Amino acid sequence: MKIVEQIKQPIAYEMDLFEQKFQLSMSSKVALLNRITHYIVNRKGKQMRPMFVFLVSKVVSNGEVSERTYRGASVIELIHTATLVHDDVVDDSNRRRGFFSINALWKNKIAVLIGDYLLSKGLLLSIDNNDFDLLKIISIAVREMSEGELLQIEKARKLDITEAVYYDIIRQKTATLIAACCSLGAASVKPQTQHVETMRKFGELIGMAFQIKDDLFDYGETQIGKPTGIDIKEQKMTLPLIYVLNQANKKDKRWLINSIKNHNKDKKRVKAVIAYVKNHGGLDYAIGKMKAFQAEALQLLETYPKSAYKDALELMVNYVIERKK
Repeated sequence: MKIVEQIKQPIAYEMDLFEQKFQLSMSSKVALLNRITHYIVNRKGKQMRPMFVFLVSKVVSNGEVSERTYRGASVIELIHTATLVHDDVVDDSNRRRGFFSINALWKNKIAVLIGDYLLSKGLLLSIDNNDFDLLKIISIAVREMSEGELLQIEKARKLDITEAVYYDIIRQKTATLIAACCSLGAASVKPQTQHVETMRKFGELIGMAFQIKDDLFDYGETQIGKPTGIDIKEQKMTLPLIYVLNQANKKDKRWLINSIKNHNKDKKRVKAVIAYVKNHGGLDYAIGKMKAFQAEALQLLETYPKSAYKDALELMVNYVIERKK
């Protein structure tokens, strides 16, 4: 059995019901809108975010979920989908999960409007049901994601990222959404309890590990094959690179920064940077940090009683850092 199916097993019923509710939450009186949202729903990814919501909800409440849990999962998926649609417009990307992106098929203007529509649907789903605590969790996540993206853009121009700033960026850009999933799961069944903060922290730690794993893919550390060097081409400062820059002597540092700033489209030069990072311990350092975040997340789970849901969450934490793509 595939690992994702294994993780889904204890919440299979909830995930099936969630899909029905999620489709309903997208519906509109405008035919074009329904055609596009139908296209989105049929090309869904692994649905890791709703899985976090349901598993956390069951872990903190001994197997319980509520209508609020379904709404929380729908809201997070609506908002996450909205950000992906907008990202594809910003990045001028024509593909998403192997299919054509919304902007590739329907052009930018419609894609931006679809993103806005999904965002408003998510907000209204919470407001109409008086889930103001869930709405606050989501709104904070959206604000932080925007700040994280802008901080990364600002820093990419100067290439002056320290390790601490890098953690700030990935905490806001990536970890905050997984943190929101986990705190939503807890808040949906145990509102205003310590579980909400514990699970927020748990999700944040997994998100940090998840992003470092993504950074490592750029160096071809797995079965996806050859190094891609895409982050270097886009002047993104990732942990392996930040580490070796901090360790390098003046001459090497100058060469590295010059390569990223002025020669990031030169394949040979990018290859040389990748080799330098590998040979100077950049990957090993990043893997060590990723595993430290993973261990801290698993430690937070220790306080909860053993159950199929807890086992699935542990499996999820391990999957985040062992995945091959």
